[in-house]
Amino acid sequence: MSRYLGKKVAAALVSFLVTLVIGFVIFSLMPADPVRTLTRGRPTSEEQLAQIRVQLGLDEPVWYRFLTFAGDTLRGELGFSWQFQQSVSSLVAERLGPTLLLMGAAAAISIALGLWLGVHSGWRHGSLFDKVSSGASLTLWSVPTFWLGMILLVLFSGWFPSGGMTDPSLAATGLEHVLDVARHLVLPALTMVLVVFAQYVTVMRSSVIDELGSPYLLTARAKGLTDADVRRKHAVPNALLPSVTMIFMHLGTLVTGAITVEAVYSWPGLGYLTYEALKIPDLPLLQGTFIIFSASVILMNLLADLAYRFLDPRVRVQ
Repeated sequence: MSRYLGKKVAAALVSFLVTLVIGFVIFSLMPADPVRTLTRGRPTSEEQLAQIRVQLGLDEPVWYRFLTFAGDTLRGELGFSWQFQQSVSSLVAERLGPTLLLMGAAAAISIALGLWLGVHSGWRHGSLFDKVSSGASLTLWSVPTFWLGMILLVLFSGWFPSGGMTDPSLAATGLEHVLDVARHLVLPALTMVLVVFAQYVTVMRSSVIDELGSPYLLTARAKGLTDADVRRKHAVPNALLPSVTMIFMHLGTLVTGAITVEAVYSWPGLGYLTYEALKIPDLPLLQGTFIIFSASVILMNLLADLAYRFLDPRVRVQ
């Protein structure tokens, strides 16, 4: 186990280091001039622009800026935001809660709905229920997230708030605040659920279908177990293995998927913070959020590998 864990952790660290390089290169090659964007609308001479570039460190060679960026990141320092004039770490801490709330709600509903539909579709594959659920889920899966968000915004903005996380005119604590946040959460969470749950339906359905012809299911039926017991106690636990792996892997990508949804609904999380940083572009902030998003994906992939080893005995004997 220690050798397996060591290899996976080493691979995760290598992936993170490669991510640092990619993140720095991508944002350093952006054609926009952040200095001119920050001074837009204000009379600024070329000497003043040059002085601002020196203050922001943009006059340094690329290799030096990368070493500074990598060193700060490894020490847990994500830099200083040019746009918000505060540390990136503090900005991330402020916006992390709303993103986790949105992603947590969307993930919980998507997993429960997707696995339930996948089990029943696979168990009765070819039925009307299977065709309707599979067709609907695949259709929603193929819809662009931002387009679906705007459609839901147009259709239901009269019933639910169309943006933000709270109503400033209401109390900031107590039950009224909780209900207010819940109302604001409905549309962004629904948007993510409708796009995400189809993946769980597809994988779980395929896994259940693969298990249908297994000898152990025939043995369970021969013992006199009901169809529901055979499905719940025997087929589903074995069919869950691929879905559990995908759940861990997808939890990491859910955070990155928040950018589109949070931008559509002005949800004050990390995704909307990234969208705001792109306007400048605020390079330290973009690099900081990129690191957070990438680290979440790498961490969840690592947890998926470890979980699969515990869940599947065949992996442990390899």
